[in-house]
Amino acid sequence: LITGYYEPLLHGSLIPSDRYRYPLYGLPDDLLRIDLASVYPELGKLKLRGRLVGNRVVPYHDRNAIDGNDSPLRGNELVWIDDPVAVFFLHVQGSGRVQLDDGSMLTVGYADQNGQPYPSIGKILIERGEIAREDISLFTIRQWLQEHPQQAQALLEENRSYIFFRLRENADENPRGSLNVPLTPARSIAVDPGNIPLGSPVWLDTSYPHEPEHTLQRLTFAQDTGGAIKGYARADMFWGNGPQAEKLAGEMKQEGSLYVFLPVAQKP
Repeated sequence: LITGYYEPLLHGSLIPSDRYRYPLYGLPDDLLRIDLASVYPELGKLKLRGRLVGNRVVPYHDRNAIDGNDSPLRGNELVWIDDPVAVFFLHVQGSGRVQLDDGSMLTVGYADQNGQPYPSIGKILIERGEIAREDISLFTIRQWLQEHPQQAQALLEENRSYIFFRLRENADENPRGSLNVPLTPARSIAVDPGNIPLGSPVWLDTSYPHEPEHTLQRLTFAQDTGGAIKGYARADMFWGNGPQAEKLAGEMKQEGSLYVFLPVAQKP
């Protein structure tokens, strides 16, 4: 399965108001990164996160708790956004641009996550018969959320995963992936690093959305990861920013093949 992601544009403010009341949170001080791989290698692929309660490590707060009226992260807001659906999709994409009322631009990038499960709300909508499998896309999901405001928040909360952001220093630079290098539109892909080594050149053989005869064949580079990107034959293409990037990323869900280039073992 080959999908796509992009850098969305949101509208926000550094000061909360009736319009701007949905926060993007920075990295919490009490978030623990738990690494047990040296003792339990099978846990090495998991992003374990937690927090201390007394002398116990417990799971970190989920989306329901963080977005609730008594959010435990109050005071840790980076910027305030005007649309909760846009905030959710920014969590899915991992980085984005925020335009302020004075026309200036902030750029935010992935800092960490809460370690909670990532169930796809698109998959949930398909299973409930709300959207046909062949029609599912960023745009149909967004439309459903807008048309069902009473049910939207409950659906979003089923995805317990939560992303924390940081302000990017260079607003003109593309977002950085898991290798901490700027991503290149239509050349950088997110992969499952447990199956495809980060940094690998990968020949991608697929097609454009809704155009099976329009082949998409090119050399790409495994430079990023994602919570929903799991398995050998799985990749997420970074398309950049702007309307065309949004369209390609939002509709892309093609079958494809990946050919990973690995170094030839050197003889002694």
